[in-house]
Amino acid sequence: MKSLVLPGVETYAEAHSVAKSDICRRLREETYRTMDCPQMVVGSLEGAFLKVMAMSVGATRILEVGTFTGYSALCFAESLPEGGEVITCDIDPESTAMAKRYWAESPHGSKIQSRLGSALETMANLPGQFDLIFIDADKANYVKYFQRALDLVSPTGVILIDNVLWSGEVLNMPPSDSNTEAIQELNRLVHAEPRVSAVLLTIRDGVFLIKPTSGS
Repeated sequence: MKSLVLPGVETYAEAHSVAKSDICRRLREETYRTMDCPQMVVGSLEGAFLKVMAMSVGATRILEVGTFTGYSALCFAESLPEGGEVITCDIDPESTAMAKRYWAESPHGSKIQSRLGSALETMANLPGQFDLIFIDADKANYVKYFQRALDLVSPTGVILIDNVLWSGEVLNMPPSDSNTEAIQELNRLVHAEPRVSAVLLTIRDGVFLIKPTSGS
């Protein structure tokens, strides 16, 4: 993943943001030490952003599409009050097993429910409403995830979608590959969707912050 922000600026921003817990730090380190694609884990600054966003909307129920090694799910769980719930979806049993090891160490791990299998099938059978929905999974289904998220998000909640700048590849026309094309389509759809107000943030690899509009 190509950095879109100067490394020194990223480090400075991280140093002046909410710190990650020791468990999150160790999980991140093991992910980079042992996983084939460790860059799939959210960045430390993005993890801080997710925490603060969850607190800002007063979230008690969060849906995550794409677990990987569980870093972002743990960030969310740490931000929730007692009785809060994170439902996180993934298809990879190996990375999910690592996630569960670290969740078991955390006093907040009991707030996390893992759903192994197709995220679209899981989402189809979930009752709403969620205060925050974070989408960070296979790019080919981003449009379908977003469309279902619109049905599941609370009127006072938010949808966050990761990797929407795709290392700057979204500027390529025509798109260089199918993932780039899928993200470009998603970005156009969000921008044109009358039921939401959205801002595309240049945090790490791009995060769409999407808010349902009144009466949507």
